[in-house]
This record gives sequence, C-alpha cells and structure tokens, in this order.
Amino acid sequence: MDSYEKKQLIYKFVFVAIFIACLTAVITFYATFESVEKKYSLITGEISEDANENIKTVSKSLKEFRKLINEYYIGDIDEQKVADETIKGYINGLEDEYSEYMTAEEWEEYQINALGNYVGIGIYMTQDVNGNVVVIEPIEESPAEEAGLQAGDIIVEVNGENVVGLDTAKVSSKIKGEEGTTVNLKIARDNQYVTMEVERKAIKVYHVKNEMLENQIGYIKLSTFDEGCSNEFQTAFEELQSKGAQKLIIDLRDNTGGLVDEALNIADMIVPKNKTMLITMDAKENEQTTTAKQEPIINMEIVILVNEYSASASEILVGCLKDNEEATVVGTKTYGKGVIQNVFSLSDGSVLKLTTAEYFTPNKTKINKEGIEPDYTVELVEEPEGVEEIDEQLNKALEIMNQ
Repeated sequence: MDSYEKKQLIYKFVFVAIFIACLTAVITFYATFESVEKKYSLITGEISEDANENIKTVSKSLKEFRKLINEYYIGDIDEQKVADETIKGYINGLEDEYSEYMTAEEWEEYQINALGNYVGIGIYMTQDVNGNVVVIEPIEESPAEEAGLQAGDIIVEVNGENVVGLDTAKVSSKIKGEEGTTVNLKIARDNQYVTMEVERKAIKVYHVKNEMLENQIGYIKLSTFDEGCSNEFQTAFEELQSKGAQKLIIDLRDNTGGLVDEALNIADMIVPKNKTMLITMDAKENEQTTTAKQEPIINMEIVILVNEYSASASEILVGCLKDNEEATVVGTKTYGKGVIQNVFSLSDGSVLKLTTAEYFTPNKTKINKEGIEPDYTVELVEEPEGVEEIDEQLNKALEIMNQ
C-alpha cells in the first residue's frame, strides 16, 4: 500500500490530532478571547447583541473544558501557541478562505514575501480543487529550478512530514528556513514519487521580464503584483518602446495576484484619464469607484494572456482593460477571486487580514467565484514527453496582432 492509498488513514489520524489540539487550545481561550474582544472593539466599536450572546455561550463552554483539562490533561502547554491558535480558530469560523489572523512574526514574514525578497527555494505555489499544494512554476535561476522542480508537481512531504491537506501558507512556512540549510521534499509527479534535497537561499523575485518579438511586438511577462512591480513594468515598457515596439503583449498567466494598488498603477498607464478602472462594494453596500488619474503613457494595441491561475490583482487589470476596450484577452477563464482584504493592526503587533469588499469590473461584472472569460478561448495542449511544447495562446496573440 503506497502513500496515496494510505491517505484516508492519514486523514483519520490528522482528524484525531486536530481534535486533541482543539481540546488543548481551549485552556487559555477565555482570557485570550477577552483580549481579542478588547482589540476588536478598538477597531470596529461595539459588538452586536447577537454576537455578544454567542461569546457568552462559547465562554461558558470553554470554562467547562478548562475544568476537564486541568483535571485530566497530562501534556505540556505552550500558552502563547494556544492563544494564537485559539484566535486563528475563531477567524477560521468565518469560513472565508482569504481572512486570517497572523501573529507579529507571521505578519513580518508575510511583508518580506510581499516585497519579493525571502529565504527559501523559489517556487510559486497554489492549492488545487483537491486541496493539494501544487507548484505553479519555479522562479528562474532559483534553487528549486536547479533541483528540477516542475510546474504541476504536488508537494507531498517536507522533511519527512506529510503535508497533504495543508494550505499553501503552512507548506511554505515548512519549506522556508535559514540560508544555507537544505529541505527535503517528496513530490508526486506523473503517478510516481520523486524525492529531492534543495538548498535554501536568499531569493530575489523579479516581477517582470520583457523581450522583443516579431514585427515590432513587445512582450512583458508579469509574474506577481508585489510591491514595486508597476515601476518595473513601466521600465520594461520604456525599454521595449526604445527598441521600436509598436504593439504589446502582457502575459498574466500563472499570476495569482498581490497588491491591488500595483495593478491599478499599471492600469493608469493605459486607461484614459477619468475612465473607471475598478468598482468596489463594502459590507454596507457602499460603492466606491476608482478612476484613472493621468493621461495614458501606453497608446498601442494590447493583448493580455490569462489562464486559470490568473487571479485577484491580475483580474482587476484584465477586467479594467477589457471593459475599457484597451486590450484583447486570450487564454482560458481566470480564477475568480473578486474580493479585497484589509489589514487591521492589533496592539501586540499581530494583524487581522479581513475580507472587507468585493470588486467588480468597470462594467460592474462580477468576478468573485466567476472569473473573466477571454475574448478568445485557447487551451494549451500537453505534448508527449520529449516533444517541444507549442504556446498556442501566445501564437494566437501574435496572430491577432499580425492581422
């Protein structure tokens, strides 16, 4: 029986472990919850009567758990860990995949990653519909690329620990470590397992790469919307323009998003001044419209390439340019993440990242859970091993521009 066949047994084991962990977590929940309530009230004001009654009910149950644990539990307790996991459990109860509580340390790491610099192996990951953490692609010249990690690889184990069922953030935290150390990975690929040892190094993420294609067509690949990427995009465009580019392909395939402002900064380079770029609606159905602030610096035919991993900030840029008729979209339907998170800083340095608004395209088309349909749907055909793959999506973009 291989590991795949053991998966159900593993899930049962994990369920038991989670139950025990949850039971342990309630030891300090009451005091922790009072702390959370205090922080929460500082941010949003009074708690509703229904919510307050729910808090009282939960607190009563937790006190009963506490008595049982005090009497019967034999393990050691990390009080801070228990407190952090208690708060995380409360936020997880929202059942919103994008809202989360982060400790001060986790928030610091999150910001480092958003700046595009961190110590790790250099891969972009996502979670598929089965809950598997899948490699989207290794970063160029990264340890992951050197070790042979490939797009589509499923990460099964990290340093001997089974990570099936964990989200990308947890898997990422297990992969990262001190520079110069190594991490052992077990990968599922083509119905077989591959193991590899990968060295951790300081990774610099270059958000943009560009090149000149045939017939004075410029090409810009944008891998993420981390801080500073709009400046890199402008520099790349100006470089292509200096080489004579008269048309532009923007490749957002596998770009899972990032900072909304970075996407809007790029849109502002293309969309005419005062044109709508984005519409957002908050929990109270207050609508806000973001418009272009400047005259465009990019005035040429544009084709955008997208796929099922183009998400969030990518969809903001795609929807903006498509609805304003500034670009033709080629590829497959985008992911469908149409909500925005705000970060609320708490008194101890921890943060609450909370979904606070839904966004819509300028024509008020819903994106969340829907995605954006391209103007031309083009699937990529997987070629047999040893046969060079043909980028039919890029070829379609070139065909459109050469008409």
